[in-house]
Amino acid sequence: MGVMDTHSYWKKQLDAKPLFPDVEWNKPEQKSQAGKLGIIGGNKLGFVAVGDSYGIALDAGVGSVRVLLPDVLRKTIPAIITDAHFAPTNPSGGLSKEASSDMHALGQWANGILLIGDAGRNSETAILYDDFIKDYTGQLTITRDAFDLFKQTLDVVVERENTLLVVSFSQLQTLFKNVYYPKILTFSMQLQQLVEALHKFTITYPVTIVSFHQEQLIVAASGQVVTTPWGNPMAIWKGSVATRAAAYLLWTPSKPLEAISTSIVS
Repeated sequence: MGVMDTHSYWKKQLDAKPLFPDVEWNKPEQKSQAGKLGIIGGNKLGFVAVGDSYGIALDAGVGSVRVLLPDVLRKTIPAIITDAHFAPTNPSGGLSKEASSDMHALGQWANGILLIGDAGRNSETAILYDDFIKDYTGQLTITRDAFDLFKQTLDVVVERENTLLVVSFSQLQTLFKNVYYPKILTFSMQLQQLVEALHKFTITYPVTIVSFHQEQLIVAASGQVVTTPWGNPMAIWKGSVATRAAAYLLWTPSKPLEAISTSIVS
């Protein structure tokens, strides 16, 4: 078992030993019961994260994975992505507001949605994403530059149930600042100070947060925090951490802290 810290809300997971082994044991063996994940992202200049995420989700054991991309990418998507759907593109090369019905259709099909990024920095796409999360009530994971599209509406994001943010430390700073949370995060702060801040933040808001600080991957939900030694921050920026977390949430949606912490070391 991992080590319990003096703070009852802070648990330390060893990088080779899951704190919550039951999560892995309870993983569905049959594809039909292993959940459906919808992945949304990409723009005319890039879809690497979407493709990588598709493969990682299937490798993690998700039953079905479907991706939604701007239709400008129709001719460039590799054949390995067998379940790709395409929606209208705006002049900047990202999803346009006409993609709303496609996003909602994917939301109705899936048990969870992953906004993987490479979405472009277009205000029309930002409005599209905002509208989607107001109506979609299922499990939602936001990561990479998809998070940046919500900068004006982060107060709505953190109040939403079933929401996971997998973010860099600088994005975490933006989150605290933009929702006027009375705690300033600094790169030089001690791990214990950040753990305490996330403990209080996730008591205040129903959001689940994953971030990286001082060689530790940190998971916070409902006031509980798990830290795991982590030597590969690029896995966060590339989207693999968020994809595995979204996969494990499909199987254990009522226990995000346990599911996500297990996804890190499994």
